[in-house]
Amino acid sequence: QVQLVESGGGLVQAGDSLRLSCAASGRTFSIKTMAWFRQAPGKEREFVARIMWDADSTYYATSVKGRFTISRDNAKNTVYLQMNSLKPEDTAVYYCAARTALSNNFDFWGQGTQLTVSS
Repeated sequence: QVQLVESGGGLVQAGDSLRLSCAASGRTFSIKTMAWFRQAPGKEREFVARIMWDADSTYYATSVKGRFTISRDNAKNTVYLQMNSLKPEDTAVYYCAARTALSNNFDFWGQGTQLTVSS
């Protein structure tokens, strides 16, 4: 099992920056990919960004590419999401997720952290 705990959400203004953190614990040696998803009110959860746990490979949703940066610190078992030039449409609950070598799915999820961007 892998446990994930997000932090860093809050209320910011449009144009501001914020960094989210996701701390992993448990069987972290089994992690292959970490990702951020988000869910806005009344909308389905959507992919934001992902990073390989043991390689410098990242991928972003078109809506955040160039504004958001995903990174990791393996020594701290932590993944970050640096968010710049925030827009009101970035308002959502942000979830961290992990995929292990045993699955093609993101089977482990954090509880989420709320980001609200005011105009």
